[in-house]
Amino acid sequence: MIISMTGFGRGEATEHGITSTVEIKSLNSRYLDLSTRLPQQLQDKELEVKELVQKTVNRGKLNITIYVSETDESGPSIQVDEKKVSGYTKILNDLRDIAGIEDPITISDITQFGDVFVKEEEDEELIEQKWVVAKKALNEAVESLLKMRTQEGDQLKNDLVDRIEFIDENIQIITTQTNGRAEEARDKLLERIQNLIDEDKIDEERLEMEVAVLVDKMDVTEEIVRLRSHLKFFLEAIEQPEPAGRRLNFLSQEINRELNTIGSKANNSEIAQYVVKCKEALEQIREQVQNVE
Repeated sequence: MIISMTGFGRGEATEHGITSTVEIKSLNSRYLDLSTRLPQQLQDKELEVKELVQKTVNRGKLNITIYVSETDESGPSIQVDEKKVSGYTKILNDLRDIAGIEDPITISDITQFGDVFVKEEEDEELIEQKWVVAKKALNEAVESLLKMRTQEGDQLKNDLVDRIEFIDENIQIITTQTNGRAEEARDKLLERIQNLIDEDKIDEERLEMEVAVLVDKMDVTEEIVRLRSHLKFFLEAIEQPEPAGRRLNFLSQEINRELNTIGSKANNSEIAQYVVKCKEALEQIREQVQNVE
């Protein structure tokens, strides 16, 4: 199954006056690399977030951002630190007396000290409610991400199949051109040797063996059989339900190895041109495979 590693997912959920929005951005990576940004009150849920995502995503660099907000019905969740207000008031009054200032102290004078306000500690029940809502939004974002990655994967699949079929067509042409080539090369080689050397001085068995070795070095039958086998496995891997990225990358390397051998052994300019076409298509395949999960 072909699934792209790039994509974007967004999810949103609202319950009990709590709203959570989750955004996931996914990029290419050899492994699964998760980066999270959570609200302060949900920092201890980072491991659970990663475990949830790992159930459905196998590879890619994912940036996960979770936002949580509340309605204003309950008012601001802050309190006044009475001890600090009293302390700052006394200090300001002392300064006023020392400086001989008659103007009274105002609220704005006291609120210049930012720490007179303290944020209320959220109880465990409220934090758990926020996590429940955030988890629903996270599940929705993961589903959205997978949908986009699957859609891009379908496009990648069609492109990969087209290029594999193009390579197979060219290999069929090479196969046709190399059929009987070994025998022809053997006959020509024997003829040239017979013309150059007096027959009385030739060891026929030795000659046959040397010619067979030379002809074998020009025969690409085994390479073509292995190559077509790799192409078949490549197409099968695309259709498998499990992620295929790593297997496709390995098969691409094997296909490249056989193409290199065919090109070097064929010793024929026309065949070499078809090999070059195949390698150009393969290079594009290898680039596409880097984006497959």
